[in-house]
Amino acid sequence: MTIPASPPCEAEAAICARGIIRDFEAGQTTIRVLHGIDAEIRSGEMTYVVGESGSGKTTLISIMCGILWPTAGEVKVFGTDIYKLSDTELVNFRLNNIGFIFQQYNLIPSIDAAANAAVPLIAKGMPVEEAREKAKVLLDKLNIGNQADKLPRQLSGGQQQRVAIARALVHEPRLVVCDEPTAALDARSGRRVMDLLREVAVAPDRACIIVTHDNRIFDLADRIIVLEDGRITHDGKEMPDGH
Repeated sequence: MTIPASPPCEAEAAICARGIIRDFEAGQTTIRVLHGIDAEIRSGEMTYVVGESGSGKTTLISIMCGILWPTAGEVKVFGTDIYKLSDTELVNFRLNNIGFIFQQYNLIPSIDAAANAAVPLIAKGMPVEEAREKAKVLLDKLNIGNQADKLPRQLSGGQQQRVAIARALVHEPRLVVCDEPTAALDARSGRRVMDLLREVAVAPDRACIIVTHDNRIFDLADRIIVLEDGRITHDGKEMPDGH
């Protein structure tokens, strides 16, 4: 059986993923989580990836941004075939181009909120105090500037999440990748976060991917990609009927 060729990438694609397969080993069994996915994330758009738990959402975005290797397929991010880079080149590429908002926050427990938010700038060589001051500007925008000197354990879950969001945006990456960015926030705080993401992360030369179950923010999407059992079943402006 001949497998149809994947279509060429659109010119405005920030991410072009073609033929993405991902298998996991469970004892003697191979489980296929992604089944030959072709997907694009376009510059200038906020794209949501939605679907039931276990549909492959986090696996797909992890492959799209160089965290998890595909079993097969290729991914180009702003024209760079990221899985042809060396490990060091890939780390540097992510540092310079991608901001991550993880569901588990991943804050460093021994340093304060401002220092946590400043980590990408410090990693790129900016002096610590200069990086802290730039991070504090974002913390203010997220309405937690008064918590800048607090350690993560002194913050609520929602406050920790906003520190993680500031960390993802502070170095002005071209691609922002978010895993449930509003999950721990009330409706008002969630809207504030989404407004900031659109302000910082959506521009003609930038893109934003959001994995979410939060139907309160579906109306803010430019595109919604629906995954079911490791396959894309919908790609459009609005959620399809029945979801």
